[in-house]
Amino acid sequence: MKILIGTGPTREYLDPVRFISNPSTGKMGYLIAQECIKQGYRVTIVTGPTHLEPPPEAELIKVVSGEQMRREIVTRFRAADVLIMCAAVSDWKPARKAARKIKRKKSWNLRLVPNPDILKETSRIKRPGQKTIGFALETSGLMKNARKKLMDKRLDLIVANTPEFFGEQEKPSNVVFIHKCGHAEKFRKATKKQTARKIVSLLPRI
Repeated sequence: MKILIGTGPTREYLDPVRFISNPSTGKMGYLIAQECIKQGYRVTIVTGPTHLEPPPEAELIKVVSGEQMRREIVTRFRAADVLIMCAAVSDWKPARKAARKIKRKKSWNLRLVPNPDILKETSRIKRPGQKTIGFALETSGLMKNARKKLMDKRLDLIVANTPEFFGEQEKPSNVVFIHKCGHAEKFRKATKKQTARKIVSLLPRI
């Protein structure tokens, strides 16, 4: 199988030196890639900025912004058998990037606009037999919000988790795997590595 993985954060620049981002490290995507390679799958990783070393067997595409992530994922999606989208794409970006460094001010208003919804876009061009897996990080309403995302984006599987997985100081998280048929598998205090292995073990069956 050809596996396309989106991972890591995005950076949405306000000016040449400042950006909006989040604490994602990209580790989940890289762990999934390693597990896929062990199973003999062909892997392409589209990654936002990260300090991780990618598996040498994977094709690596580096991006910075949400727009760049969208372009690379959508371009490669048609050739993939499975898309696993665990990238932490910023929901918003500045309406306008300043050409020069913004000088210090007492206060100022920053206008943000939505970034493209990559999974929503891939859902519209998804072909029969093609599989998509998404993630839902929630601080409340974990099951309700994850199920809604599963349906809205025509996913075959969604992995719902909590902020414990986020950032450098990651901790085990409660994780729920929700299948498109509605079946949910719950795991308490799963690590990222355990979660990655579970996802890859499901690929032949979803």
